Amino acid sequence: MTIRPILTVPDPVLKQVSKPVTEVTDETRALMDDMLETMYDAPGIGLAAVQVGVPLRVIVMDLAQEDEEPQPRYFVNPEILEKVEATQPYEEGCLSVPDFFETVERPERVRIRYLNYHGEQIEEWAEGMYAVCIQHEMDHLEGVLFIDYLSRLKRSYAVNKVKKARRNAAA
Repeated sequence: MTIRPILTVPDPVLKQVSKPVTEVTDETRALMDDMLETMYDAPGIGLAAVQVGVPLRVIVMDLAQEDEEPQPRYFVNPEILEKVEATQPYEEGCLSVPDFFETVERPERVRIRYLNYHGEQIEEWAEGMYAVCIQHEMDHLEGVLFIDYLSRLKRSYAVNKVKKARRNAAA
């Protein structure tokens, strides 16, 4: 397994729409393993393949608390089948927009379908933090970042903050 570099705004790759995976293969699983290791190292709770420069419809996630055993989840070609009308505000962050957090309102429950690590099709309801995280990561697959839901001023502030941190780190 390899820790891959995580792309940050304003990298244009993050705005690409990811392509579907035709089949879950050993190569797909190796990508997911690398993504999981990268996510844990960052540290984060979710990561889309496009964030490591691979525009494929692949997501990894682990919502386990610090005192719990890891609970990695893998999503290939995820899709939202149904959303409830009720929404819930959550403070979101993103490994591609480091050290910036803002509240985003999303449906509190979604029914999703995806292929797991072994290529088996799963259909289930996601709610709470799981619903927020899967919607956030699925947005990445469409070239959408959580800051795209914010005002132009807040979005600009976030991007400039990341650029400034990168310049300072390089100095």
